[in-house]
Amino acid sequence: MRLCEFSKKEVINVSDCKCLGCVCDLKFDECSGQICAMIIKGPPKWFHLVGCDTEYVIDWKKIVRIGPDVILVDICAEKCLRKL
Repeated sequence: MRLCEFSKKEVINVSDCKCLGCVCDLKFDECSGQICAMIIKGPPKWFHLVGCDTEYVIDWKKIVRIGPDVILVDICAEKCLRKL
């Protein structure tokens, strides 16, 4: 699967059923070359007029299922949210 295919999928948190957004980047382990996390842009500020200043960094092990149009994750959103 390519990054462009991941970026078209919405990420849903199964613990609170909220849409977190779409995948914007993947983080790789330098030694093994395996994917270790996916990065999702946080919610936009000011009525969707200005870009976001946060992002979610979700560990690859927290993925529950990758479907044809969504990725289900089980996370505590506050712990995965990172300020830019």
